[in-house]
Amino acid sequence: MSRLIDRMTVAGVGLIGGSLALAARAAGVVGEVTGLGRSEANLEVARSRGLVDRVTRDPAVAADADVIVLAVPVGSCAALATTLRAHARPGTLLTDVGSVKAQVVAGLERAWAGHGPVVGAHPIAGSEEAGANAARADLFRGRRCVLTPTPATDPAALACVRALWEAVGARVEELAPDVHDAILARVSHVPHLVAYALVAAATGARAAGHDLMAYAGSGFRDTTRIAGSPAEVWRDIALANAPAVLAALGEFRAALARLESLVAAGDGAGLEAELAAARTARRHLRVV
Repeated sequence: MSRLIDRMTVAGVGLIGGSLALAARAAGVVGEVTGLGRSEANLEVARSRGLVDRVTRDPAVAADADVIVLAVPVGSCAALATTLRAHARPGTLLTDVGSVKAQVVAGLERAWAGHGPVVGAHPIAGSEEAGANAARADLFRGRRCVLTPTPATDPAALACVRALWEAVGARVEELAPDVHDAILARVSHVPHLVAYALVAAATGARAAGHDLMAYAGSGFRDTTRIAGSPAEVWRDIALANAPAVLAALGEFRAALARLESLVAAGDGAGLEAELAAARTARRHLRVV
């Protein structure tokens, strides 16, 4: 595949940013890739693993970039964009990988206004692991990546970002930012909060003096796996997408209340029907 981007800077070379850098280099669609970050140790891992060509903690590196990818917690994106704008050349394309789009893209468009194009993107891929050590070139292969253009989005920049994600194996589609956020609140953001809550409830409870966590089996581990994700990341996501998250939490509370009332009433038939309906829906789930 021919080169798409001559010089790309990835701000945040963790699981997502590091995987994108590695995959793009493997696909031959980028020339030089620079990793920008805060942690010297993580940057050294990224360099030693060959995720990027060079690493730095200096935001002035933005001056060398044709494309800048923000792969940092969503609460940090707008401020980082403002910092990088002071160094970036006019016309530099700015994109991100955040799980919240309406607030983030609006903030990036304000920070980058009059300087260059902005394209919001969210690859729906990842794990509870974090850091450059977790990055892998096949992370996005066959997975969905959502682009969230707005009326201000430049068509050529949108096409460039689409081509980048397609080059690393993603299935690209477009959604309005608020539609993206409403969907992700229900299938990603609230499930993470519920997983954290389940762990908090179990660790805070005692049964006849026993530590409940000592008895947790694979069901508990599977259900709460995502509670191992970085707290900073999910704090920012929940707050940045608060309206949709609150609506989705209300829907979850209503579903939980239905189960509680059926158990309290001893309604076995009703409980079985509720569980069977959820089981059927779950069996049709395809992670793509």
